[in-house]
Amino acid sequence: MFGKFFYKRALKDKEFYFLLEKYEGDEVIALDCETTGLDVLKDEILTIAALKIKKNRIFLGSSFEAKIEPTNKIDAKSVEFHLLRDCDLKGARKPKEAILELLRFIRNRPIVGYYIEFDKKIISRYTKELIGIPLLNSTIELSSLYHKKYYSPFYGDVDLSFDAILKRLDIPNLGQHDALNDALMSALIYLKLQYS
Repeated sequence: MFGKFFYKRALKDKEFYFLLEKYEGDEVIALDCETTGLDVLKDEILTIAALKIKKNRIFLGSSFEAKIEPTNKIDAKSVEFHLLRDCDLKGARKPKEAILELLRFIRNRPIVGYYIEFDKKIISRYTKELIGIPLLNSTIELSSLYHKKYYSPFYGDVDLSFDAILKRLDIPNLGQHDALNDALMSALIYLKLQYS
């Protein structure tokens, strides 16, 4: 792992120096991306959303949501994966504009989500190109938190699917494949696991 000195030198835009600083507050960001597939090296972000959580509150009024213009036309196989068509992305923003605004929103706060490392890796592909460094925020993985709370050697494995977690925690399914809904459900899962 590279140190702060390396990233400081690699950073192309000093506005984003805050990403290198250690976070010492009490907020986290629930984040979700909808992508054209699961290959972090070639697939693209189509929609992205983030919500601020402070202590036991979700700040819906303080959220980030963006549709991102893909460089290629969305193919039928990709639509099956994320349920987004070209017409659903009308008014989408350029990747540079959306990703830089996302960084300003999340700052250096920890990010929480369901299989959040995937989201972090695909966002990092954009940030490396735009500002010279990957996304360095620490992550909180919901499936790991859930597993720690509910795994028992007496009962065997735990179903870590998103639907199973929602059902066990009695959280309504707001409809998946929508970045804002997924970020909100992730925030609710996080709070339920932290405070119940």
